[in-house]
Amino acid sequence: MFASFATRVACALALCLGAAPARAIEVLTGTLRKAAETGEVVIGYRSSSVPFSFVEKGGRPIGYSIDLCQEIVDDIGRATGREGLRIRYEPVTAEGRIPAVTSGMVDLECGSTTTNAERRKSVAFSPILFVSATKLLVRRESGLRSYRDLGGRKVVVTAGTTNEAPLRAMLAKSGIAAEILTAGDHAESFALLKDGRADAFATDEVLLYGLKAGEGREGAAYTVLPEKLSFEPYAVMFRRDDPDLAALVGDTFRRLAASRELRWIYDKWFLKRLPNGERLDIPMSEELRTGFLTMGLQD
Repeated sequence: MFASFATRVACALALCLGAAPARAIEVLTGTLRKAAETGEVVIGYRSSSVPFSFVEKGGRPIGYSIDLCQEIVDDIGRATGREGLRIRYEPVTAEGRIPAVTSGMVDLECGSTTTNAERRKSVAFSPILFVSATKLLVRRESGLRSYRDLGGRKVVVTAGTTNEAPLRAMLAKSGIAAEILTAGDHAESFALLKDGRADAFATDEVLLYGLKAGEGREGAAYTVLPEKLSFEPYAVMFRRDDPDLAALVGDTFRRLAASRELRWIYDKWFLKRLPNGERLDIPMSEELRTGFLTMGLQD
């Protein structure tokens, strides 16, 4: 295999060891240079995107995406000669996450963010880390069995997500008159469903299962309807026009895929018990398995 980007940068920095530290930093660009100068990387996290990015009881952000971003930070540290870089966590919302990245408030957005062509006009993404789909969460007692039953009902979506557009398109195509509500985050959207102010909650399937699991035994009162309303591939988000960071992120994913650590990290959050004792029991999809296998075989 060719040397990783982190190794190549570290070797370039080694040539500058006889010079002043400031000269060595000049070899770096973009986010890597910022990390070398400040000694930290800022991670944007979501508070209720179980199991990707959420807050445990002690207030610390944890999750599948957080673990992957910590691996990226480790590689940034090796590439910049600043191993042991500090991680500063900043909360972001679905609506505010892209501006947080483009403005420089966060360096890596580590949540449950869909990568698509429209978003890639303003930000960059890692390789795909999960594949989900928009579905509906309803109360079992509601009598709702399909999106076709939503006439005269209220559906909540989280502001700033990609779920609203396919929901509206599906309703319009089917001639269904339903009221669409918006909430600030997934926890607030779920709260509207729980207290009866909404009849259904539309978001990514895996997040709905995460919210159900967070309710413990009470989660049995809710069910996810089977119809897929959209395709949602997730990735880590970071600033555009930063080729050094993009190369390093790609190398991190290839390293984790080749060592099978990607599979182990997946199993930790999707098959084993979550901190609240519940299990999601979501096996890796064939699409994701193939993607990880392909990454692991790349030079």
